[in-house]
Amino acid sequence: MTSSRRAARAAIFLGALAVAAIPVGVAAAQFTRGLRLLETLYVVVPIAFVLGVLAVGSSRRARFALDRSVRSERRGAVRAARVVAWLGVYAGVTGALALGVYGLLRFAQT
Repeated sequence: MTSSRRAARAAIFLGALAVAAIPVGVAAAQFTRGLRLLETLYVVVPIAFVLGVLAVGSSRRARFALDRSVRSERRGAVRAARVVAWLGVYAGVTGALALGVYGLLRFAQT
């Protein structure tokens, strides 16, 4: 297995974790008595963003390794890794914007 495939698989895994982090946090808050939704989102959204950024870094590493390789490999895994990684970043940024707007509305209400 080449380094580009390993990095692509790592990016897909980290990106999928980033995309799934917010829905899993919401589900955990719904089904667990001790967790409140807002406090759970305060923890899960930064985790999703960090995982997305790590996935983007890994997808860039996969793309650079593929560009330097002598053999022509399939680029589908690297392309999928890049898409999933950016989806993870978008999930983190969207969650952060939602929490920011919520905080701004709460501030304006008082």
